[in-house]
Amino acid sequence: MNSALGAAGELAIRSLIQRAPLASSLAQAFKAKGFTLALVGGPVRDAILGRLGNDLDFTTNAPPQESKKILQTWAENIWETGIAFGTVAGKRADTTVEVTTYRDEEYEPDSRKPEVRYGSDILGDLSRRDFTVNAMALELTGAAPEFIDPFNGLEDLAKKVLRTPGRPGDSFTDDPLRMMRAARFASQLDFEIEPDVLTSIKDLAQRIAIVSAERVRDELIRILISPNPRAGITILVDTGLAEIILPELPKLRLEIDEHHHHKDVYEHSITVLEQAIMLEERLGGPNLVIRLAALLHDIGKPKTRNFTDGGGVSFHHHEVVGARLVKKRLQELRFDSHTVEAVERLTALHLRFHGYGDGEWSDAAVRRYVRDAGDLLAHLHVLTRADCTTRNKVKAVRLSKSYDSLEARIAILMEQEELSKIRPDLDGAQVMAILNLKPSREVGAAMDFLMELRLDQGLIGEERASAELLNWWENRGTK
Repeated sequence: MNSALGAAGELAIRSLIQRAPLASSLAQAFKAKGFTLALVGGPVRDAILGRLGNDLDFTTNAPPQESKKILQTWAENIWETGIAFGTVAGKRADTTVEVTTYRDEEYEPDSRKPEVRYGSDILGDLSRRDFTVNAMALELTGAAPEFIDPFNGLEDLAKKVLRTPGRPGDSFTDDPLRMMRAARFASQLDFEIEPDVLTSIKDLAQRIAIVSAERVRDELIRILISPNPRAGITILVDTGLAEIILPELPKLRLEIDEHHHHKDVYEHSITVLEQAIMLEERLGGPNLVIRLAALLHDIGKPKTRNFTDGGGVSFHHHEVVGARLVKKRLQELRFDSHTVEAVERLTALHLRFHGYGDGEWSDAAVRRYVRDAGDLLAHLHVLTRADCTTRNKVKAVRLSKSYDSLEARIAILMEQEELSKIRPDLDGAQVMAILNLKPSREVGAAMDFLMELRLDQGLIGEERASAELLNWWENRGTK
């Protein structure tokens, strides 16, 4: 082991001991049964960077069933959902571990799942890793911990460059998701992608289509929640990956000719995302829903673009079209229903503030804004503020002050009327008693009338609400 490797190994060992002391006891458990165990991949990289967490990956020469037996004696809980691929996981205290038997796996060209073959040594296992910075290991069961770096991952880590252990085309053919992981590491770690690797991604981008939607979704989430999602998103778009997994995104790069000048919607969307991130403290920190909504809020524009006389362009009802597109795309990517519904609603509402112009908002307008936003009101505040990307400082200040005024109005009405719990002045039982009705559509229509009355006029009390209800009921067929 040369001095550079020795220093890196010592750093990784110190970090491992400080941040994950249970790893050594796990190594001893494997050693006692005659097997090897090495910390491998991302945790080694992160240990060297001084950012090791409590999720640790190990590789071993023990067969999966033997790993399971050892983990059953070491961990408080284990799960074996990945045992068919050689992986057994367990948790002890705050440390979660995954132990995988040395692998030498290959993907069939059109298969989503690898054919797993167990390897005979750790070097073969490391040669199958995605990038050299993830192909380093820390062997823990020898006489002393040994740092293993057969592909110069340490040097690439220092240079902040992503390179594959072997030929990029072989790596991406084996597992196309590695192309998205390259974009993710660029976002998470501020790494550059080696030119040959980037070329290979462009050449093989179509292969991402064979990867399951769930795996694609998880990588997309990691990119979006990273410190610099612009870097990863740009790679997805520039390499052609986005055309397969999120085709609405590259379509935002609308053609701009000499007669029709308008903003680059793609660049605008990335800027909105970055500005939303700067406002995330309002939401308690990194927030997937607001990041998705910021990135995708304008995806209805390509379908609604219309050139007008005089060289202008319009996107009428792009928020409605965009909401439908967002729902369809996120469902296809297997996002959970809560996330899909939230991003869909924010997309549909993102223009609502501008629909009221610069005039003073009526109380009724404020109530409807709050009612329609519901539990996403704070998200809508962030999205609406982030959506201002004008370079006109005077306009930007005016829009900011206007939204300040709206938030102040909401706060006042919240205090006066419990605006977050908008309900009619009468409930369903009272409506049925007043109108002598049984449960029916008519009761629902009456409740809708009372809700509109509540939104228009605020709290009016049961007596007046009853009178208004009777008047509506008597005249409901005269329109």
